[in-house]
Amino acid sequence: MLARVLSSAVIGIDAYLVEVEVDIAQGLPTFTTVGLPEAAVKESRERVKSAISNSGYTFPADRITVNLAPANIKKEGTGFDLPIALGILGATGILPEKAIDGYLFLGELSLDGRVKPVNGSLPMAIAAQKAGYRGIVVPADNGMEASVVSGLSVYPVRTLSQVVDFLRGFGSILPQKTDVKTLFDTEDRSGTDFSEVLGQEHAKRALEIAAAGGHNVLMVGPPGSGKTMLARRISTILPPMSFEEAIETTKIFSVVGLLNRKQPLVTRRPFRAPHHTVSDAGLIGGGHIPRPGEVSLAHNGVLFLDELPEYKKNVLEVLRQPLEDLQVTISRAATSLTYPSSFMLIAAMNPCPCGYFTDPRHACRCTAHQIHRYRSKISGPLLDRIDMHVEVPAVPQKDLMADPNAETSGSIRQRVMAARQIQNRRFKRTKIYSNAQMASRHIRSYCRIGDDAGDVLESAIDRLGLSARAYNRILKISRTIADLEDAADIQVHHVTEAIQYRSLDRPQQNL
Repeated sequence: MLARVLSSAVIGIDAYLVEVEVDIAQGLPTFTTVGLPEAAVKESRERVKSAISNSGYTFPADRITVNLAPANIKKEGTGFDLPIALGILGATGILPEKAIDGYLFLGELSLDGRVKPVNGSLPMAIAAQKAGYRGIVVPADNGMEASVVSGLSVYPVRTLSQVVDFLRGFGSILPQKTDVKTLFDTEDRSGTDFSEVLGQEHAKRALEIAAAGGHNVLMVGPPGSGKTMLARRISTILPPMSFEEAIETTKIFSVVGLLNRKQPLVTRRPFRAPHHTVSDAGLIGGGHIPRPGEVSLAHNGVLFLDELPEYKKNVLEVLRQPLEDLQVTISRAATSLTYPSSFMLIAAMNPCPCGYFTDPRHACRCTAHQIHRYRSKISGPLLDRIDMHVEVPAVPQKDLMADPNAETSGSIRQRVMAARQIQNRRFKRTKIYSNAQMASRHIRSYCRIGDDAGDVLESAIDRLGLSARAYNRILKISRTIADLEDAADIQVHHVTEAIQYRSLDRPQQNL
């Protein structure tokens, strides 16, 4: 007999439908899985056999053939255990054929018949909803994650026997519902706030501009000046995520298996801070079985690279494409995968190997050659793609002793959100969400400057030897500064402030 069960698998961060065909014929007892299964899929025969037997059903002693269609795409993961088991029970007549129709099944089976969670249930639920299925049956631990998809009945299950009883009409399962609005209303309990940073008003202003326009930032300063403290607080002033952004980010975390079961939707902008020993595959993505890297996990959020020159040069160079294209394409012989990677890069570094080149209170022990070699680890093309270079000097003692009455993240965030609303109206008919994402044609349309501002910018280009990319970066930053002031036109003081944030382009910095 032949039975068909609908399931799904993930390629990249999107799911595609898989038809699990189970054929049982007379012959020597064998269990064969075809359709390009990976090792975990092939091993499902042992889990399925034990789960069916330990759940009180008879496992057929016949020739079993399982086909996973489409057969030209590699299948990986353990999510096919449940549909294969149901296919076997359907082919032996335990399950009515029509009872399986219209549902999508996924789940890993333990040897005693329990249904265990799998990765990627959110994109699979989205695929089921788009295909018009009447429901999706998922492990109980994946229920909240799948139920954020509207227009789809999600049935959480804990055991194989519970699924069989449900399909045979002997029991009922209440569809799980999740209030998405409640998830967005959850307070941020990280406890970090910009008011905790004493001094560094220039750096705070720079990070406010960066958050308002989505600009990349490189902070340069001696040890203990507060670079890491500032970076870890930038997520507190970023605007809240939209539902579309939350779904896209959650899909990435779901595929990788980093989604918190109690928080089925990523509603806070992610903050990723990989160690400087990270590999290029860990940062960008890839591996034997391609999976998203840190740049994709930071999608719609912040990627923080502390001690930037300590990263391997080949690792830093692979950042060029995601910074420019806002996505990563990983090519293999069999397929090519594209992961989204629209993130804010916040990097920090010391001005020299010992760290005290710009610190008036400590003597620098580094030679000019050592400083030049240290800074040359960051290539010019990569530096050009970082919009803002911010000097973070050591904090004077009087600032440390002052009363902690600095501006809170909440008040800064209100100004950032007002600037983002201006940008949303400006780019409402495009796929651009911030000034940092503007292309050349948008810069020509929205970053026009007067003669006075043009003279200032021309003088800076001649004096600093700026590249065309750096010129565009200054115009984008000027546009963001004007948005923060709700100014329609870019004025001279907007351009002059933007030029300050290209400190590493200054001749005196190039040793």
